[in-house]
Parts: sequence; structure tokens; C-alpha cells
Amino acid sequence: MGLEYSAVQWNRQKRIYDIALAGGVGTFLILFGVFSKTIFPFITDEILLIRAFGAAAFVLLHLILCIGPLCRLDIRFLPLLYNRRHAGVTMALLSVIHAALVIVTYHAGGDTNPILSIFRGSPLTGSIAGVPFQPFGFFALVIVLLLAATSHDFWLANLSAPVWKSLHMLVYVAYGLLVLHVTFGVLQAEVNPVYVAITALGLVTVLGLHISAAFKEAPIDRALHRSSRREEPHSKPTHHAPRTTESQSLVTSAATEDGFIDACAIADIPESRARMVCLSGERVAIFKYDGKISAVSNVCQHQNGPLGEGKILDGCITCPWHGYQYAPETGASPPPFVEKVPTFNVRVKNGRVFVHPKPNPPGVRAEPALIASPEPNALQTA
Repeated sequence: MGLEYSAVQWNRQKRIYDIALAGGVGTFLILFGVFSKTIFPFITDEILLIRAFGAAAFVLLHLILCIGPLCRLDIRFLPLLYNRRHAGVTMALLSVIHAALVIVTYHAGGDTNPILSIFRGSPLTGSIAGVPFQPFGFFALVIVLLLAATSHDFWLANLSAPVWKSLHMLVYVAYGLLVLHVTFGVLQAEVNPVYVAITALGLVTVLGLHISAAFKEAPIDRALHRSSRREEPHSKPTHHAPRTTESQSLVTSAATEDGFIDACAIADIPESRARMVCLSGERVAIFKYDGKISAVSNVCQHQNGPLGEGKILDGCITCPWHGYQYAPETGASPPPFVEKVPTFNVRVKNGRVFVHPKPNPPGVRAEPALIASPEPNALQTA
């Protein structure tokens, strides 16, 4: 996407990412097989493969769920986020192989339909160790396949970013089902508590990172809430603003008589980068570039990425998540791309930036304000 980045075509970053991903999965499968044969010398090849692919998928899902909060806690993890969907599709493939091996090994030799056999093969007992665990895995697999099938940008564009994002939040439902699948499966097959302990450690890690990221961003959420209550209600937020790191601080201000809000000082905005502010409950990214000031919605149309954490590259605002680009004056992506974000009218006076909180429709040009004004004491619009 954009002048320098590509969201669909293969590029060097994607190749490196996928080579590392494939290498990591292959190494895990080999090491898992070696250790299993060492610890359980009489394990059959079928059981070994079932456990290896299932464990690989489960571990990879943990890594996928940890990438988001890690990026919130430390922006150095952002490169892992760029192609996270590749890891998701890989995890789905591992899950399919695991499920196929299970069906062939345990359910394909009888008269009962193999899928129906999954639900009939584990009758309820009076013990917690007798809880049927395979149905949990079956429903988790259905969700995982749905998410993998809709991971392409075609579905993102046609479903819209909010709907696509809501759909893919089902990954947490799949994760919960898989935790139950693994826990009850281990309780039925093993007496060594180390397996349950490892599963519990993974669950604590995922929850701990999400809770830590939420606590870190709590002040930002409170600032949004205060801002939306304090500012005038003549404009409503056009997007649900995504959470972001605190590498760019958020500011809130009161409106002037003509409706423009004193957002920040020009000196507070790094060159070719942005300062994020809260206006009417929405996060706005104010960019400084080439002696000009422009403001756009902070929400990228690709996956709700934080545009305010990006920078100006080749004259375009470049999202730090996946490289989607927008012209700062219009909020429109360069041709042939069609994504657009709302713009905001801006002014400068005495070294400060004033922004009107009412957004323009996506793609509508908002004249940038000149930093070097010929009349520094006059409120101007360039």
C-alpha cells in the first residue's frame, strides 16, 4: 500500500518474516519429536504427530495473542505486528493437520460419521477428567478456519474495518475453547501435572500482558472520557479510536469562541511526525511537515492502526502498522488505492495550533496551515 510500502504484493519484509516463521515452526516440530521420543520411547508415530502439530498450533496462538499487548507496552515489537496474519494462517494450517490426524487415527475406522464421532466418542462421566474435550477443539477449529479464510484484505475492505475487527475478536473465544480442550485432554491422558502447569503458565502470560497493556493505557482512556464530556456536543466522533502507546502524548483543550480548539504548540510536534489530541472524544493526529500543519483522524482505514504514531514518507502519512498511506491535506490514499480518512480544519496563531473538532468527510481537502505566517499576530488559515 502506498508509495513505498506494499500491503498485498510480496516484499522483502514479508519474505524474511515468513522464512523466520516457517523455520521456527519446523524447529519446534523437530525438537518436540526428539524430546517426546526421549521421554516417551514407546510413543507411536501417529500420537507423536498429533501432539507435535497440536502443540505447535497452541504455542503459536499464544505468540499471536501476545504480539498486540507487547506492541502497546514497547513499540520495538511493532515489526512482529506487520504480518501477524501470516502467523494466524500458519496456526490454522497446523490446527487442520492436527485435526485431520486425530480424525484419521481415532474416528475414521468405524461406522459412525467421523465428525459425529467427535461428539459421541467421549461420554460424560462423574469425574472432571471425564469431561469431553474434543468438541472444544472442534468448535475452536471452526473459528480459526473462519478467521483464516477472512484474513485477506479483500474481506477487510468488503466487511469494513469495524466489522472485520469485531469478527476477528473471536480469536479469544477460540483461545478459551482451546485452553479447555488441552486442559481436559491432558487430564484424561496424563498423570504428570507439568502439562497442566505449562498450559496455566501460557494462560497467565496472555492475560498478564493484556492486563499490563490496559493499565498502561488507562490514563489515555480517562483523558478521552474527560475530553468527550468537557467539549461542546456539536460534533460527534466518527470512529472508535484505537488504543495506542504513550510514545505520543494526548492532550485536551477547551474550545475558543469560533469553535476552534487550542490543541498544542507547534514546537511540540516533531518534524514529519504528529502530536495526537482528543477532540470531541476522537483522537486526531496533527502533523508538521514542510512548513505546514495538517490534521487527520488517528484511525487508519486498514486495521484501525494509529496514524499519529506514523510519519510522513514521500509526502504521505504512513501508518506504522502496515504502511498504508494518506495525503495529509485530503486524507486520501494515493492512486490506485481508495482508502480515505476524515480531515480537520486547522489554524496557527502565535506558535500554537488550533483545530476545529468537527471532522470533514473522509477524503475532503482541508487546507494546511502555514507555520511561517506573514502576519504572526493574526489567526490565519493557509
